[in-house]
Amino acid sequence: MTDLLSIAPRDKAEILAQALPYIRKFHGKTMVIKYGGNAMTDPALQADFAEDVVLLKLVGMNPVVVHGGGPQIETALNRLGKKGEFIQGMRVTDAETMEVVEWVLAGEVQQDIVGLINQAGGKAVGLTGRDGGMIRAQKLKMVDNKNPSIEHDVGQVGDIVSIDPSVVKALQDDAFIPVISPIGFGENNESYNINADVVASKLATVLQAEKLMLLTNTPGVLDKAGNLLTDLTAREIDALFADGTISGGMLPKIAGALDAAKAGVNAVHIIDGRVPHAMLLEILTDQAYGTMIRSH
Repeated sequence: MTDLLSIAPRDKAEILAQALPYIRKFHGKTMVIKYGGNAMTDPALQADFAEDVVLLKLVGMNPVVVHGGGPQIETALNRLGKKGEFIQGMRVTDAETMEVVEWVLAGEVQQDIVGLINQAGGKAVGLTGRDGGMIRAQKLKMVDNKNPSIEHDVGQVGDIVSIDPSVVKALQDDAFIPVISPIGFGENNESYNINADVVASKLATVLQAEKLMLLTNTPGVLDKAGNLLTDLTAREIDALFADGTISGGMLPKIAGALDAAKAGVNAVHIIDGRVPHAMLLEILTDQAYGTMIRSH
């Protein structure tokens, strides 16, 4: 990391000027950001993230944050002596686990993020999918990867039925930064734990966002040789699914990203959240800090 003080004033000016066309291009546009991974647990990266979000808001963009909280949920369950169980990458969520998920996500994690953004000079507001009737959900039917005739019961894990973004729009039009916990509600008022990548992807689609940014613990999508693929089209992604290049935890992430790209979100970025200020670098410079999936 170059010490910022050692950069010559002229170079600093050059760097700032380089951001201008991007600021102009994305002014007034919505950016949905899925916040997770290391960026969420390392204090220095947390502060960088909050500064990035505030800066994007101040230069006229509309950041909307959707957060995960897997490690925090795991810690809370361990404290209660409950062992987390996963099927095909999804957390099995019984009623007791759901309670823990709600108080960890909508309480602790969300309020930490709101606090960080406010501390950096923004005005963040925490929401769950219940607020403003935003995320209607139903029980997720999980079909076995290998045998489609088998269906797994993963408890109160939700599948999105519909998203009403009016509460998000009202907030972002009024200088606020929405911070959303991925919890939905069912027709009998039951709560559902929903994959945060899925919520971010669907929300980006409904808001017709300019960009969907997914912060991860990887450099982006890698080819079989481990090289970063910086620019992909939806068609190229399909091929990477087919030949098994994309697998494991990346599957739900990319599947949602692909849906968003196909449904009108201009670009989806899978960004390395371990790089300080990765989000600003990805949006405001020519340099790629992850994989961009273009809609066509």
